[in-house]
Amino acid sequence: MSTPNPVNLLDFDVDGLVAWFAGLGEKPFRARQVMRWMHREGCDDFDAMTDVAKSLRAKLRDVAVIRPPVPVRDSISADGTRKWLLDVGNANAVETVFIPETSRGTLCVSSQAGCALDCAFCSTGKQGFNRNLSAAEIIGQLWLANKLLGAARADAGELAPDLEAGEKDNGRIISNVVMMGMGEPLANFDNVVTALRLMLDDHAYGLSRRRVTVSTSGVVPAMDRLRDECPVALAVSLHASNDTLRDRLVPINQKYPLRELMAACRRYLERAPRDFVTFEYVMLDGVNDSDAHARELVALVRDTPCKFNLIPFNPFPDSGFQRSPAERIRRFAGILIEAGIVTTTRKTRGDDVDAACGQLAGQVQDRTRRTVRLHQARENMR
Repeated sequence: MSTPNPVNLLDFDVDGLVAWFAGLGEKPFRARQVMRWMHREGCDDFDAMTDVAKSLRAKLRDVAVIRPPVPVRDSISADGTRKWLLDVGNANAVETVFIPETSRGTLCVSSQAGCALDCAFCSTGKQGFNRNLSAAEIIGQLWLANKLLGAARADAGELAPDLEAGEKDNGRIISNVVMMGMGEPLANFDNVVTALRLMLDDHAYGLSRRRVTVSTSGVVPAMDRLRDECPVALAVSLHASNDTLRDRLVPINQKYPLRELMAACRRYLERAPRDFVTFEYVMLDGVNDSDAHARELVALVRDTPCKFNLIPFNPFPDSGFQRSPAERIRRFAGILIEAGIVTTTRKTRGDDVDAACGQLAGQVQDRTRRTVRLHQARENMR
């Protein structure tokens, strides 16, 4: 007879699953068997786990489930970008985006229902915040995307990982994961790290640390914890060249200003799998895109090995910002490149289905009342 509240096994990394199995009186290798079936094979049916003892399968049916978020909408862009809206309960839904390229497939994963940081140019932040996602809801996005895309690369034509020295081909369509979806990953540290460990574990997805990226707006203490507990590639949402401007665009800067953020980046690099930090910089017309801003950035990062990813702003209703003109972005990039900083301009993908950077909104039951306050402020201005 099944229990009324079965345990979702997607919530466990390998150590957690071994400990949970021990509570059932089972040996560690049984946990690893089940983990391989769950994550490598995308199996959510205990009866299909043919090399697991029948007695254990029966026991698991009674006390456990393998339950990812439920997709409620599947949108495909003209450029092949695919976005899923996933139900995470209580009228909340988050968005996950798959970006196919010639030699890689990247999944952009959400970590929260909404976001509490309220960056000025981000659609997610304008939706307010409801809660952190569980580890199962985070890793479940990767589990589900693999399932829906078809885990065998043969089903995807020519798509294949562009392997670097020492890397193994795990045979998956999804070769890279970026924690750049809805939410601030480091504000949901424990659940995000559990999911990261599953992404890296050879019993699960077996991704290289270089191919898993956490993006943060600059939660400095959590950056130090990530360096110590599970260092992966790091991206920092910078978006401004001085504290006055960043205080306005990225409010967490008021707590952890640029001097502290840059120091945390340098500390992170002591254990990072890559020898640079990626700085993300959204290009806002007339706000942060002048030659003077570019020169300030050169001075700001002088002692921090890095590269810049310039992001043309992706508009959303009532944002109050415009995208910098292409020539302005080109000139801005030129100043950084001339200073010896590797600089790329991100190609906008999936904007026709609102899947581009900064456009993810999902459905959020806002506990912060941010949307109510914004509406009241607009009414007061009329």
